[in-house]
Amino acid sequence: MMITWNNLDTLASFKELSQVEKVNLVEVMSGDNGAERVKNYSVPMAEGMAFNYAARPIDDKVMAALTKLAEEAQLTEKFEALYNGEVINTGEKRLVLHHLTRGQLGDAVVADGVDKRTFYTDQQKKIADFANKVHAGEITNAAGEKFTTVVQIGIGGSDLGPRAMYLALENWAKINHTLKMEAKFISNVDPDDAAGVLNTIDVAHSIFVLVSKSGTTLETLTNESFVKDALKNAGLDASKHMIAVTSETSPLAKSDDYLAAFFMDDYIGGRYSSTSAVGGAVLSLAFGPEVFAQFLDGAAEEDKLGKNKDVLKNPAMLDALIGVYERNVLGYPSTAVLPYSQALSRFPAHLQQLDMESNGKSVNRFGEPVDYVTGPIIFGEPGTNGQHSFYQLLHQGTDIVPLQFVGFKNNQMDTDVVIQGSTSQQKLCANVAAQIVAFACGKSDDNRNKNFEGGRPSSIIIGDQVNPKTLGALLSHFENKVMFQGFLWNVNSFDQEGVQLGKVLAKRVLAHETDGALKVYSDLLNI
Repeated sequence: MMITWNNLDTLASFKELSQVEKVNLVEVMSGDNGAERVKNYSVPMAEGMAFNYAARPIDDKVMAALTKLAEEAQLTEKFEALYNGEVINTGEKRLVLHHLTRGQLGDAVVADGVDKRTFYTDQQKKIADFANKVHAGEITNAAGEKFTTVVQIGIGGSDLGPRAMYLALENWAKINHTLKMEAKFISNVDPDDAAGVLNTIDVAHSIFVLVSKSGTTLETLTNESFVKDALKNAGLDASKHMIAVTSETSPLAKSDDYLAAFFMDDYIGGRYSSTSAVGGAVLSLAFGPEVFAQFLDGAAEEDKLGKNKDVLKNPAMLDALIGVYERNVLGYPSTAVLPYSQALSRFPAHLQQLDMESNGKSVNRFGEPVDYVTGPIIFGEPGTNGQHSFYQLLHQGTDIVPLQFVGFKNNQMDTDVVIQGSTSQQKLCANVAAQIVAFACGKSDDNRNKNFEGGRPSSIIIGDQVNPKTLGALLSHFENKVMFQGFLWNVNSFDQEGVQLGKVLAKRVLAHETDGALKVYSDLLNI
């Protein structure tokens, strides 16, 4: 089939979707109607998880229109073109291959004269071998002592994803006796970030992972110098404490400044790189290569569901379609990601970059302005903390904000306590169940200050426990959701030109090549 790339507002099925009668969420989610919806509006995900969309503003008529939209927009065909190695990143004229880091979904993909699946698995094997040698004490510090801490130096996708994944699995690894090394992260060019981390670790027993695809990232190289100074001041040889994750063509690739170098390529954007060497090095050192392999397996299983043409068997596509309906037909400007799991405390921050850097575009993939809104504002915090923060606006504010809950039946640690007849985990789960219904159904009160209008849509992904496989599946779900939404909006979800202008101007400031407002701001900040 010939693939065509058309703007959303030119699709007949989108016009049909815009004219479908809107769902009264309060009505359909109240009483017996709501009970039936919750039972029936659920799609299986990988690793025993489920995407429940009962509290989203969908019914059979809307669903039929969404199905037509998926077909007319050729979502599965475009995904197939992506994983078979077509140039989907049109802005940079690149393939998009992050799915290949965790499995072969289609044909062999050959680029730069090599089979890319083999390239990624070779890097994983090299990282596994290195990590095993570190854990076994075959690679040590100068004194012959084992490394006990790993520190990742990177920014953006080289920090947010790997950090979120590490924090998600840290307690699980402790209980399952797979925490090999504690991990820390340095990202911000603010010197307090690097200094704060360095003051909490024993640098003599620490190995540092420098992550920069180009080998020229200003913040990362600045922090590397910061770390090298600390090692030098401690009388240590920095080259015996640092490894690099970079491209094969970067200046870091064959440098004697590093114990080892592991490679990524231009076909994986930073925000999609947690399953590449970017996440692989730090997570394999922290938890062991076997745990990282399980994480990849979970992502691979969820990726397979993204191939399904049946929207009701493709949770990421369904989530994407509903999100576009809420954004472009119902006019909701933002989405809150609300994991009811402390393990996922930094997961919303990662999804913020994943979504907003991918689909925060105002031109289509051909550089032409679009006449409709695209990516929403993404924000979030873990529950129940968020309930005591911004839920006031979500319940009673003037904007309706769609909500994406994530909840797990069981906690990660062996410890819990019964208080007032229920455990802490039961209280956590009770809160997320209550919030879904409260947002959807509301509560009438003659006192307008205590009135809840309801009609606030949400979905929930439910799993048994946060572990490497469910975390991989969860990551894949959101990566693929963002991809499908980019296809629908006809934008290029895989470049990020919007981050470049500030970098260029910052270099001018540091070179004192400024005038106008830029010079005055520079003077005000004593640069």
